Amino acid sequence: MLGKTAGGLYWMFRYLERAENIARLIEAGFRIALTRSTDAESEWKSVVTTSGVSEAYSAQNDSFTAALVVDFLLRDPANASSVMSITGAARDNARLVRTALTTEVWEAVNDNWLTLTSLLARPVRETELPSVLNTIRQQSALVRGALHGTMLRNDIYDFSRLGTFIERADNTARILDVKYYTLLPHANFVGSSLDNVQWETVLRSVSAHRSFRWLGESEMTAAAIADFLILDRRLPRSLSFCAKQMSNNLGHLADDYGERHTCNEMADKLRARLKGRTIQSIFEEGLHEFITGFIHDNNALGLQIEQDFRFSG
Repeated sequence: MLGKTAGGLYWMFRYLERAENIARLIEAGFRIALTRSTDAESEWKSVVTTSGVSEAYSAQNDSFTAALVVDFLLRDPANASSVMSITGAARDNARLVRTALTTEVWEAVNDNWLTLTSLLARPVRETELPSVLNTIRQQSALVRGALHGTMLRNDIYDFSRLGTFIERADNTARILDVKYYTLLPHANFVGSSLDNVQWETVLRSVSAHRSFRWLGESEMTAAAIADFLILDRRLPRSLSFCAKQMSNNLGHLADDYGERHTCNEMADKLRARLKGRTIQSIFEEGLHEFITGFIHDNNALGLQIEQDFRFSG
């Protein structure tokens, strides 16, 4: 496969995953802000921080209100990672790789763009926000369903899934880090009811709240939830699940092409770093330090994939 085609697939699904993640993050911020009217600005600030667009946001806004943050993250053309911006970028990449996609996948991506362009044509009112965020998630699910249901399990599929899991791992890691260390006001609050509320917000940010409750194995504590989101391979948004899938997809590409690359070794090391770990050992290492290292290694893996498969070639 041409590197340009592989890159188009990879980035198309990174953008689609990012749009869904932004919607989930806004929903979690909206939910917790409603329950904390006295400190809503801190929650919206953490949403911007987690999204990784603090600098761009602060360049044109002096405060963190719901209306300003939501509009910046959903619609603002000055934000390259707004849902509108990345939805357009995903469609542009889909057009680039049109011949590599089934009709169903192309139509789902195009419909996603048409639907969100119409939906976000004007500022979203607070009463409309839950419905709008739900539509963004549904549109992403439709594209993912078309991919799973109609695409061959070949290199096209593997590059698409790599984009999804690189982006998803980054998102889960950033939410874990920022939500806990930015929102928790003081170390004395660790283990308190406030701490538990923050961790419940983390679960909702990655749509894992009900899954955690289904397991019924642990109380709502920092250690139990961190263990779930980092090490539980049953959860499709956990770091361990994402690392395993990235290693597997790169392994399939190595088999197809008859050649292993540096990115294969990096993915295997990232997976091995999580395998067999306990949450106690991670807390002893320092959760912030562990997550920071994971984000760095995950980003380095993404860049190495681009280099090894010559996306810019």
